[in-house]
Amino acid sequence: MASPLVRARHALGTSRPAMWALSQGVCLAAPYFRSIRPRFTALEPGHVVARMRKRRRVTNHIGTVHAIAMCNMAELVGGTCTDLLVPDHLRWIPVGMEVQYVSLAKTSLTATCDVDDPASFSEPGDVIAPVTVTDESGKTVFEAQIRMRISERPHA
Repeated sequence: MASPLVRARHALGTSRPAMWALSQGVCLAAPYFRSIRPRFTALEPGHVVARMRKRRRVTNHIGTVHAIAMCNMAELVGGTCTDLLVPDHLRWIPVGMEVQYVSLAKTSLTATCDVDDPASFSEPGDVIAPVTVTDESGKTVFEAQIRMRISERPHA
């Protein structure tokens, strides 16, 4: 059986209202993501993009987007991308994340996860979901390599 996200994406499509609904659904399933108020703009197997508006709630003491808000955003797009790639008989969980803070994040942000080898997500083992976060000018401000552990689903 496909994940709820995969079923919802197939049922709703990728129109702007559908993407809003899918963003809300992911936040209901994993409430911590609600703290960044993400909005998906692309949801394809191997390619997921989400935006986060800069607002006071996600800033730090110097007025830039907080590092942990960017980590949260990276885990959202990396996990969503993984969910769209993993076959029904497998499950996944993030087991590690390596991050680089490239530049101060002074604007709203866009996070992108592009997987070069989607087939590697179709068998048990560890895989990397790479995420790049850019500012409004397209400049990279943050990069993450999220290690996802893919394993067999237990039989009921």
